[in-house]
Amino acid sequence: MFKKIKILSYFFKKNLFAILILTPAVIYLVGFLLIILFKVVELSLTHITPKAPLFPSVYNFIELSKNPEFKEAFFRTILFTFIGTPLELLIGMVAAFLLAREFIARGIIRSLFILPLAIPSIVTAIILYIMFDYPGGHINNILMGNHSFFPFKVISYPINWRGSGFFAILVSIFGKVWRDMPISMLIILAGLQSIEKDQYEAAQTMGAGAMQTFIKITLPLLTPAISTLLILRSIEMWKEFIFPFILAGSYPLLATLIERAYHEWRDPYEASTIALILLVLIIISTILIFYLLKWLKKRLVKI
Repeated sequence: MFKKIKILSYFFKKNLFAILILTPAVIYLVGFLLIILFKVVELSLTHITPKAPLFPSVYNFIELSKNPEFKEAFFRTILFTFIGTPLELLIGMVAAFLLAREFIARGIIRSLFILPLAIPSIVTAIILYIMFDYPGGHINNILMGNHSFFPFKVISYPINWRGSGFFAILVSIFGKVWRDMPISMLIILAGLQSIEKDQYEAAQTMGAGAMQTFIKITLPLLTPAISTLLILRSIEMWKEFIFPFILAGSYPLLATLIERAYHEWRDPYEASTIALILLVLIIISTILIFYLLKWLKKRLVKI
């Protein structure tokens, strides 16, 4: 016991400056997190009755389960996340593998790939809104052959992209993936650059092909980067607001439904309930991704 106290005392003395700097930030972040979480849980479990508020109560959850708008938003959010997250990983991975090679003007090309991050999300969403407008948006004009640089007629009538739930969500996914792909690319690129070249040279000496090298060396060693990427990007996809709000306003996801519940329905209790459900979904998906990648890493090591 005395030895443990001595070790802790030595640790605090050695890292005193770092602890003093980080403590206010930790108190600020954790404090606000606990306050907000407590309030969300309190509101979601409160049922307003004519006599007095009833707490705890699952009334809000039961009412939401009967709400068709919530059910549709729930499935749209799952679709948005389950398509957007792997797509962002795949595109970021391809871009990282391309930029990991030595070629002329690689620095300029890297800068161009990172450019989407410099554009605010709301600006990107508004540009896509204009491009996919109905009936005279740029995409419709191109597909109908109204532009000289693309004179081929693909469709005869303009498509109402934002008038269909499926197309509106796809356009939202396209905008989100394009805007955030550089983050995925940079994480994968950092993972690739951390792999020692000696391992590739040894595999090449032993006659391993490109696919064998990728499966047995690159993929297992990239698992930590992929794990970090999938967890961070899936959280972003679950709680995405700007792109669905602007491009798929008539077809809300859970994040945009929270805003609708608070402002249009005038019901902070319903809004808090949706927020709590979204938080639970994020926690469950994070745990599933963690265990899935852990299992995958074991499988790749055995191959």
